[in-house]
Amino acid sequence: MEKSPPWRAATLVVNTRSRRGARLFREAQSQLRAAGVCLSSEIAERDPARMRGHVEAAVRAGADLVIVGGGDGSISGTIGALLESDCTFAPLPLGTANSFARTLGIGTELGDAVAAIAGGATRRIDLGEIDGQMFANSAAIGLSPIIGDTIPHRLKRVLGRAGYLVWSLRTMLCFRPFRVTVEWDGQSRSCWATEVRMLNGCFAGGVQLTDEARLDNGEVLVQIVSGKSRLHLAADWYLRIIGLARAAVGVEQVEGSRVRIETKPVQRVAIDGEVLARTPIDLSVHRQAVRVVVPVSASD
Repeated sequence: MEKSPPWRAATLVVNTRSRRGARLFREAQSQLRAAGVCLSSEIAERDPARMRGHVEAAVRAGADLVIVGGGDGSISGTIGALLESDCTFAPLPLGTANSFARTLGIGTELGDAVAAIAGGATRRIDLGEIDGQMFANSAAIGLSPIIGDTIPHRLKRVLGRAGYLVWSLRTMLCFRPFRVTVEWDGQSRSCWATEVRMLNGCFAGGVQLTDEARLDNGEVLVQIVSGKSRLHLAADWYLRIIGLARAAVGVEQVEGSRVRIETKPVQRVAIDGEVLARTPIDLSVHRQAVRVVVPVSASD
């Protein structure tokens, strides 16, 4: 890690459709200025599809820091714009799960994120890529994409993570297992599964799924929840939610820099919470591709 330099020209882009984006946009501006961060541009964007364009424009204009406020989908949709640039990326956790901010050690509070931006450190991290779509933290096949694709926006906005839990119980009743083949580093594994998780970071859905994933080792950790039992999948999530991930059984893990995943039948793929692909998929890793802000206390 390196100590953060004084930021000369920072751009703030906030997704105001994220759970706390509209409510905390002005507060974020105020706290950043009070902390001494020089904001050269501040953008409140209601259309998530336009977020990437704002970030690309900031990078072209010479911003040395881009601050993106929103959920994990906002992060995933914009961080790839910093590839091959000297610009630094900082997340403001204004969404529901905020898994990427948790992975970086920033947490979920606006004040902690502002403190990291103003007086923290920077480090270079990997980005995953699935069929041309970059992701910072995680991707999933199985129940998670169905939940992400069907959960009512109002339920997510009002109840937050509890809304995901309510909807997951409803969705699980009609969910079906699938056949999956995972190929990595000349090896292959085929089995029945209820979920496949691809982890660059340790968190997904606001839950710590592992303590083994690393943001900068050039590989993605793949977890396969094998078998056909929906109760087994529910038990696995429960153990991880209460912090007993090591007690989970029936979950296979592999690591690779290039991974191909095929399923029968075709499955949707959620990338940092947004359904953006379908199987089969090819996953690759861009090693230490982007510089991000982290708290000084965060471990390498």
